[in-house]
Amino acid sequence: MPPVTIAIIGATVLLSSFISGTFGMAGGMVLLGVLLIYLDVATAMVVFSAIQFFANGWRVVMWRRFILWPIFWWYAIGAVLAAGAMRAVAYVPDKATVYFLLGIMPFVIDLMPVRARPNIEWRGMPFFTGLFTTVVQLLAGVGGLFLDIFFQKSTLDRKTTIATKAPAQTFSHVLRFAYFGSVGGIHSGHDATSIGLLVAAVALTLVGTSTTPYVIERMSDHGFRRWTRAIILTISAIYLFRAAALWWHAWHG
Repeated sequence: MPPVTIAIIGATVLLSSFISGTFGMAGGMVLLGVLLIYLDVATAMVVFSAIQFFANGWRVVMWRRFILWPIFWWYAIGAVLAAGAMRAVAYVPDKATVYFLLGIMPFVIDLMPVRARPNIEWRGMPFFTGLFTTVVQLLAGVGGLFLDIFFQKSTLDRKTTIATKAPAQTFSHVLRFAYFGSVGGIHSGHDATSIGLLVAAVALTLVGTSTTPYVIERMSDHGFRRWTRAIILTISAIYLFRAAALWWHAWHG
């Protein structure tokens, strides 16, 4: 892999970990989108999962005192059941489909009436959150936006929201790693999967994530939601354009 490519991926890892650590989502969209430029879908998903595991795992450590663990345990049960069902199907989407799902999801969610959106605090809802979020994640690669639907109507503040999402997303990365590692495999000759590069990526991830408490402490709940929405919709529009370009190239190439 050329040094320029390695530098681009490294910068993306640093930026995406900062975004994810600050807003609890959206960073994964950035990182996966860039990885898909250089890697096949299955390999990108595995590398992405390995990097994001440490990013979210470090958030668990930093915000552990704010985590609502009962929500996580029920989420995990639903996630395992969904992953088992998806493994029986063993579906690996192409790049254009992944970009399209990443891009269209926020707009579809935005059209959903607020009254129709569920609340993670409702009895039994964490189980269904894990179930459905895992299906979306294995289809689109990123499930953080879908997961956020279940937190939008909750009474949780930004710290508890970010903290409680962290173990759920960490566990989801383990499931995604196992799923795409077993279904699509990894191209062993690819430099991006080497131990040295992964260690460097993990180090950048920890650096990016570690800077986020300073930003979160200075941000209001209103500012948190406003910036999250703006970042997500901007990234989504770019990915829809990318999906359209790939389909156009496939049809006219």
